Amino acid sequence: MNIPAPAAQLVRGFAMGAADIVPGVSGGTVALVLGIYGRLINNIRIGARGLKELLTGDITALKATLGEIEWVWLLSLLAGILVAVAALSSVLERLLDDEPITMSGLFFGLVLGTVYVAYRMLDRVDATAIGIIAGVGVSLFLLLGLKSDTVVDQNAAEVVTRSPLIFLLVGAIAICAMILPGISGSFLLVMMGMYTEVLGAVNDRDFVSLGAFIVGAVVGLALFSTLLSWLLEHYRTWVIAAMIGLMLGSVRVLWPWPNGTNTTTLSAPSGNVVLPIVLAVVGIIVVVAVDILSRKYVDVDPID
Repeated sequence: MNIPAPAAQLVRGFAMGAADIVPGVSGGTVALVLGIYGRLINNIRIGARGLKELLTGDITALKATLGEIEWVWLLSLLAGILVAVAALSSVLERLLDDEPITMSGLFFGLVLGTVYVAYRMLDRVDATAIGIIAGVGVSLFLLLGLKSDTVVDQNAAEVVTRSPLIFLLVGAIAICAMILPGISGSFLLVMMGMYTEVLGAVNDRDFVSLGAFIVGAVVGLALFSTLLSWLLEHYRTWVIAAMIGLMLGSVRVLWPWPNGTNTTTLSAPSGNVVLPIVLAVVGIIVVVAVDILSRKYVDVDPID
C-alpha cells in the first residue's frame, strides 16, 4: 500500500521543517533519510534554470521549464515545512532550553542514524571516500570549535549594523545549509554573528537589507543547486562521502555534555547520563526504521 504522494510530501516537509529548527540538524539531513534528496535538488535545479531564462527574457523556454517542475510535489513539501516551523518552533526551542542534555542526546542519535543510512548509499568505499569523509568531518568539527557559545544573547540588540552587501553574502551562504545535510541555516547565522542582524532587519522593516538577503538566498540556491546536481551526476560517491563528513562534523554541536546545543565545548559524560544515551539509541533506531519503511511503503527516489 502506497501513501498518496501529497500526503507523504506533507509529512516529509513537516519532518524537514522540524529538523531546521534544531542546531546541528538540517532539512537536507531529513530529505536524505526519506529518500527525496535527489528529487528535491533536481526540482530546485530546474527552477534555477527557469530563473535564468526569466532574467534573459526567454519566455518560450521559461514556459517549458516551468512545466518540468513537479509543482504538487514541491508545494506539498513546502507546506509541510511551513506548518512544522509554525507549530513546533516554540515547543522545540523550549525543550532545548529546559532539557538541553536530554534533547541533544536524541538529536545526536538521529544524526548518527542518518550517517548510517547515507553510508549505505555509497557505491563503493575506497581510500578516496574515506579520506573525503575524514577530511570534511574533521574540518567542520574544528571549525565549529572556533565559537563555543551557540546561544543568541537575549540582551543583544536586534539592530542592523551591516551593509546590504554583507546581507547578500550571508543569504547566499545560509540558504545552502537548507539543502546540505549537517548544519542548519539558523545555526550558521548564529555562528556568523548575523542572527540578531537579520531579526533586526525584520523588526525594523529594513527592506533594503531584507531584499539583499533574499536576493542572496535566491542566487545562492540557484547556483549551489545547479552545482550540486552536476556533482551528484558525475561524482555521486564523493558527494555522498562529503555529506557524511558534514554530518559527522556537526555532531560537535549535538554532543550532550556539558550543555547540549548551547555550546560547542565538549566534556565527558556526567550527571544525567543514562537518559541521553537511551534517547540516542532510540534516535538511531527511529532513523533506520523510517528508512526501511519509506523504501517499502512510499515512493522513494534515491540520489542518482
